[in-house]
Amino acid sequence: MHLVPSQDDVVTVFQETGALRQGHFEYPNGLHSNEYLQVALAMRYFQYAKTLSVGLSRLLRANPEIRAMIPELSIVAPATGGLPVAYGVSEALRAAQVYWAERENENEPLRFRQYLKQMPGEKVLLVDDILRSGRRLTELKTLVESNGAEVVGLAVVIYQPNPKTPSFDPLPFYYLAKLDTHYAIDASSCDLCKRGVPLEQVWI
Repeated sequence: MHLVPSQDDVVTVFQETGALRQGHFEYPNGLHSNEYLQVALAMRYFQYAKTLSVGLSRLLRANPEIRAMIPELSIVAPATGGLPVAYGVSEALRAAQVYWAERENENEPLRFRQYLKQMPGEKVLLVDDILRSGRRLTELKTLVESNGAEVVGLAVVIYQPNPKTPSFDPLPFYYLAKLDTHYAIDASSCDLCKRGVPLEQVWI
């Protein structure tokens, strides 16, 4: 692979590790899709985790403004999916620190652990494994900014937008590969449902 893996390289990694599946899937938000990606299935292998994290870090270093911030840069991720990527990117960049926000259960908002919050003016790069619905990163951005920190960019391994995915413009946004997945808003508009393809519900 090249220093920054190509789109084809990344997709091959996900296919070989079983992280990218083809079929008929229903997401928690009701959308139906022909693909499902679980990045954690690839990140469990050291060689792939390193390749993806280092590749993403090289995209970030190419931005001179972010490169200049690295000695003071904080990498912040939503738990738990973003943690392997955040630590890999932080190690490759040699960023100042890495930490995360979490929630007790799905009905509670993201929060930082006691005594852990951003300093006013702190430069923060948001990192996650995937940007699909954008819900977690939107919530994390709001939380970070509510503490007076400045979000300077977003970075994910995979960009798999659906019709409701928000834009984070004008923030710099980095990803290694984009999946142009086909979505249907519900069963009545889903070709796979009409063809009788067995449906599998996925958690996230």
